[in-house]
Amino acid sequence: MIGSGFIKLRPDDNVVIALRPLPAGTELDGVSRALSGQIQPGHKIASSAISKGDNVYRYGQVIGQAKTDILPGEHVHSHNLGMQDHSLQTHEFASHNTPLPGIDHLRTFLGYRRADGRTGTRNYLGILTSVNCSGSVAQFIAEAAEKNGLLDRFPNVDGIVPIVHGTGCGMSGENEGYAALFRTLSGYAQHPNFGGILLIGLGCEVMQISDLVGGRPIRADGALRYMTIQHEGGTRRTIEKGLEELEGIAGIANKVARSPAPISDITVGMQCGGSDGYSGITANPALGFASDLIVRHGGTTILSETPEIYGAEHLLTRRAQSRDIGEKLLERIRWWEEYTTRHGGEMDNNPSPGNKRGGLTTILEKSLGAVAKGGTAPLAGVYEFAEPVDRKGFVFMDSPGFDPCSVTGQVASGSNLVVFTTGRGSVSGYKPTPCIKLATNSDMYRRMSEDMDLNCGDIVTDGVTIEQKGEELFELLLRVASGEHTKSEELGFGGVEFVPWQIGAVM
Repeated sequence: MIGSGFIKLRPDDNVVIALRPLPAGTELDGVSRALSGQIQPGHKIASSAISKGDNVYRYGQVIGQAKTDILPGEHVHSHNLGMQDHSLQTHEFASHNTPLPGIDHLRTFLGYRRADGRTGTRNYLGILTSVNCSGSVAQFIAEAAEKNGLLDRFPNVDGIVPIVHGTGCGMSGENEGYAALFRTLSGYAQHPNFGGILLIGLGCEVMQISDLVGGRPIRADGALRYMTIQHEGGTRRTIEKGLEELEGIAGIANKVARSPAPISDITVGMQCGGSDGYSGITANPALGFASDLIVRHGGTTILSETPEIYGAEHLLTRRAQSRDIGEKLLERIRWWEEYTTRHGGEMDNNPSPGNKRGGLTTILEKSLGAVAKGGTAPLAGVYEFAEPVDRKGFVFMDSPGFDPCSVTGQVASGSNLVVFTTGRGSVSGYKPTPCIKLATNSDMYRRMSEDMDLNCGDIVTDGVTIEQKGEELFELLLRVASGEHTKSEELGFGGVEFVPWQIGAVM
């Protein structure tokens, strides 16, 4: 229900959400008392009396408990809203998993068909590093290739992307941190948005090139070369050899041109960052509608950020295709509860200062809005960080809530598109995968229009429906998949956002 300056999301909610700045004394329909203080857009207002200890409801779900008595018209936020023990949450399994209806007339996009059967939305050359120690040399090779005009001879290649990071050594070679990094690097080496890969190590690191290559053909097209700086004889010789190998890889990548491909070849990583009180009512549900359209066409969408579904995972377990899938999701939740406890944190520490300024109070509230990105499709699988996604449909990949790290895992798992919703604003990109950024509110979109690809704030300001915005996003997804540049690509983002998840001690 949208009133004069506010929205009530479900009939049984006992808060409403401000849609514009509301000064003290404002009288709202359905609220028996005038506002007790000024309320900022995206923030919550009590629509009825709430006693201390009572549940506070938004989206028809519990977002926390009142820490004090709250009168109608009062601001509801951190000063009077808290969260009890989440472990009391009960879960159903596979009770709401009806498959979505199919599509009569399947759409296509223009992509790069790869030898392994997958399709890329871009055709980059990647210079992938096994360890931080080879990062500068990887960048030197990319810079040298640009200076000598290497790509001028290969018009089908979109560019050269050095993938550098701060790990790869000073770590155990056997624990879950090593396994996560191994999956991440392997996923990038095989990513369909790379037409070829040059893999560079130092030589003495824990993450050995020989282990990554393992005597197996990592890429079916043969467009992968590898070397170590120590073996080649230092920086200068590695750059010379790297340029020689890069030219050979470019020749292979250049032979591939865009051609029609089914939407079933699209995998979308769905991300949110800098969320606000609008996220769960504008951009996230619009992305959820577009996600359902991708799934109905046979494609794949990936929801992640495990700490940011905390308190809303019961909505996903009931959508699981089987109890085993739902239980696997809860297994990751329990891992995170133990992980945060071990490191002296709490799951409810997750809402950031920016989230709170935007109106979000507890992780329950933030998670309920975040889960809206997943639409209504059944949950077809649960994967570890950077694990290859091997089934179609809507799936979940375990990751931190830190955006660059989470997207890194999604790309490694196979995402050839990323959609990023934001309420406070975000400036980032994720080469080799193009990133489409959605603004949750019109005010931020106007301020940061040079960085935002689509405004979803008009859902509340202009009466655009979730379905209409979801269709608009779906069409944008197909255009970007076919080569249209995103704002992040135009600005040149994507060179520093590769952030593998470091689990375990640095030694």
